Amino acid sequence: MKIALIGASGNVGSRINAELSSRGHKITAIARGVGKIALLPGVTPTAVDIANTEALSAALKGHAAVISSVHFTESDPEQLIRAVKASGVPRYLVVGGAGSLQVAPGQLLVDTPESTKSRPPSTRVSGFTVGY
Repeated sequence: MKIALIGASGNVGSRINAELSSRGHKITAIARGVGKIALLPGVTPTAVDIANTEALSAALKGHAAVISSVHFTESDPEQLIRAVKASGVPRYLVVGGAGSLQVAPGQLLVDTPESTKSRPPSTRVSGFTVGY
């Protein structure tokens, strides 16, 4: 599968990049600077300013899916959605790290009953298939 990975040089993004490569996918690994992107089989490092909707949309065209692992404070979610929609890519997955947040001293969000409630395997949101 041809997948665009936004935030490919970050902590989570680099791990996703390695996993996708190990599974034989073709990855367009998007980051501000490509120097930290691991040169793995099937990976094409691509420098794109994600704040530039047109440039990002152009980089995403032709992919089967887009995965964003960009930290929420470093992006505009609505702008990213606009870029994905404009690119015509049918699947957009956002990876977040809220599970590691503490909700009480020594208690992680991921360990609370609220976070472990059953969720559907995928949901349609704003014209995209979003998986959990």
